[in-house]
This record gives sequence, C-alpha cells and structure tokens, in this order.
Amino acid sequence: MRLYFLSERPAALKLNGAYLGVIDGFERFIDFDGNGKIFAEAIPDGDALPVNFFIDGALFTQPPEFLDVYLTDGDAVIYISRYEKRVRELKVIAQTVFCGGQYTLFTTDGRIYLNCENKTCSLYELPQTCANAKLIESSVGGFPVLLAEGEGYLVIISEEGKRVFYNAAESWQCGEKLTVTVNFNTCAGCRAVCTFAYNGLQMTLEKSKTEERIAPDGKILHFAFFESVLTHGDYAKYLCDDLKKSAAALPAFLGEFIDVSVPYKKFYESRGEINAAGLVYAVKKNLFTVKYFAVDVADGKITNIYEIT
Repeated sequence: MRLYFLSERPAALKLNGAYLGVIDGFERFIDFDGNGKIFAEAIPDGDALPVNFFIDGALFTQPPEFLDVYLTDGDAVIYISRYEKRVRELKVIAQTVFCGGQYTLFTTDGRIYLNCENKTCSLYELPQTCANAKLIESSVGGFPVLLAEGEGYLVIISEEGKRVFYNAAESWQCGEKLTVTVNFNTCAGCRAVCTFAYNGLQMTLEKSKTEERIAPDGKILHFAFFESVLTHGDYAKYLCDDLKKSAAALPAFLGEFIDVSVPYKKFYESRGEINAAGLVYAVKKNLFTVKYFAVDVADGKITNIYEIT
C-alpha cells in the first residue's frame, strides 16, 4: 500500500519519530504493508501548531477533522488540511442586526464563523475566503435576506437566521431571483450561471448554464470531458455520434462524483499511458474514494467510456 502525504502548508513530516522530509502541495509517499501502527507528526512552519495521528485501519474509516483521506486503487492519500494557530484569539470581523436578530462574523483559532442569534441560535463555519467578509441586507423574491459576502464566496441567511445558500461564487445578483456566476477550476475554464428561486425558507435551483471558455488540448480531452459532466456542461460534444444517443445516462453511470483528479505515477506504471482520470466520491466528512475511468478516443471524439478495476 502506498501512502501519499500532502499538506496545506509546508510542514516537517515525522513517522515513528524519524524525519521523512517536508510535505506541502506536492505529494511525498511511503510504502506501507498495513501491519501495526505508524505514529505520524507534521510540524508546520510559522505560527501554527503541530498535528499528530496514528496510521492504522481506523484512519481509513474515520479520519480526524484536520485530515482529508482519499482511498484510491489500493493506496491512500493523506492530506493535512488544517492546523490550529499557536496564539489563540477571538476577533470580530463584522456584526449587524437583521430582522430582530443579531449576527456576528468572527474568527477564532484560525477559523471563521458566522453566529446567528434569532429565535434560535446557529453557528456556521465559513471558508478562509470570508476572512474580510461584509454583512449586507438584501432581498430575494420579496423576502429579506442577509448576505455574508466573502472573496469569491457567498452565504445567504434567512430572516429566521438559517443558512439557505452557501457556495463559491464569482459574482451574484439579488432580485426576484438569485443569480450566481460560478467559475470552476477546470482545464476548459468552465463557468456556470445559475438562477435560484426563493420562498423565504429555501433556495431552489431553476436553471443553470455552463460554458467552456477554453478549447482543451487533445491530450487532456478526457479530463475536460469528465469535468464537463461534473459541472453540467455540454459534455455530449466530446462524444462520437453513437455515444451521443446515451449521453443523458452518463451522469447516472458515473455516479455522484465531486471532483476530477490526475492519477498518480504508480497507476500508469501498471496500466500504461491510457486516457484515464480519477473521479472523487464523498463517503463521509473528510473521507473520500477515488474510482478510475478511462476513455477511448478516435478522430478527436470519445468512442468508449469504462471503469478501471
């Protein structure tokens, strides 16, 4: 079993007390026979605290909250996604009164939260892109809403203090409907414009249109195809005429994957240079599986799609 290590910031990696090197956004790996336990410790630079954990069977079923674990082709990717700050402090970013309730956006221990105090009290953790977010009153469909506007991220709170929308967004517009533009980090530069209706309790997606702004190179056509399926784009354009007849069934065939990844070198060493991509599926919080799908291509069109097992 090969274990890959990544970290959201540079950190020194120790396994059973032995220094293995620095981990960061580029993977480092070891081979593990699966027997016994390995004590792992990552010591980050700067003002963050170290994290430690055991590598054993439990890690691959219930990872701690600071790890994301991806199970892939008999191997595993261990991504250290969060470090606590060494100096703990609470800082209010923004605060306002909305529809009789009080709303406070604050940061503590390096995390960002929105506290909603109305008829009930709700606490929502927000991404780091909301570190300088603003709280702004608006309305959608005639119903009042509170917007927490971050950098490339939007959170919408109902008049009762419940979170009704939260997603990455490049831009947005409130009115009779909510219109959101989302940029995806894809090789074809996908961008979606989504329209939501709001009844005062929940947002309902009414329509969405995805456009691809970059023509992908033939060598990455298969990645562009899977990303087009993921972003609900016009993925049928990548298919040959025979496959286009079954295009509507492809999302069900591929399942509810949440990301597209590049296979590791070991994958190609055993299977050759095939047109394959790793599709990432959520199992539970912080735990994911990766399944590999490949395509056959002729004359610039996909003629076959199959899972690699």
